[in-house]
Amino acid sequence: MSLSQFRLDGKVALITGGNRGIGLATAQLFAEAGARCMLTARSETDDSRALTETGEHAFHAADITDPAAPDELVEATLKRFGRFDILVNNAGVADGGDFHDFDDARLARIMDTNLIAPFRVARSAVRPMLAQSSGAIVNIGSISGYVANKPQLQVAYNSSKAAIHQMTSVMAFEYAARGIRVNALAPGYIRTRMAIDGMEDPDMSKVWADNTPMGRFGTPEEMANCVLFLASDAASFVTGATLVADGGYITH
Repeated sequence: MSLSQFRLDGKVALITGGNRGIGLATAQLFAEAGARCMLTARSETDDSRALTETGEHAFHAADITDPAAPDELVEATLKRFGRFDILVNNAGVADGGDFHDFDDARLARIMDTNLIAPFRVARSAVRPMLAQSSGAIVNIGSISGYVANKPQLQVAYNSSKAAIHQMTSVMAFEYAARGIRVNALAPGYIRTRMAIDGMEDPDMSKVWADNTPMGRFGTPEEMANCVLFLASDAASFVTGATLVADGGYITH
């Protein structure tokens, strides 16, 4: 096996939530590996703009909860780059609170962003992949799809991520014989904007760190390494898997 199998030369990737955090780190690594990237989020950031201003990559503003957005994003990617090889379904939101007080509006926001939108984006992405009999999809789940986190209460978020893991498994089964691989990444506590408030809270941060055997939080760059593996030919015999990258959190 050659290290060249981790390269993405000539490949085109669509990365949702690509303006910061794991999505942006993945785009930056994919660019180093030779891919051209279409980033999408509601708005561009200075960091994502630094990548797209090179001219090799592009940004398309979109709200992925808009039912029209998935087809629009895939069409924009094909128009800009002429092909579609990789989808990184990364965009997501978190919210918590007592189950008995969790209102329908908050529930809808979680499910629309974390489950329904990724379902629709993957559905749109599969079509050009089927036409070329090849493609790779990486859905970003979470260790929250496996455990009840503490001390935060977040039944809706955890349920949405468990559903992503199952969606990944069933999609992989359906498309394995048609050249499309579908895998997921389940990050632990990662230094992103989604988790930073908890990490800056001494009490919550201590609980999270104490329950992570490696004793620290992960970085977006470490997650990007995992996504690159799953998206590349280095993982050519891997489909239907959910790769846990959590410093050992769910081992106990």
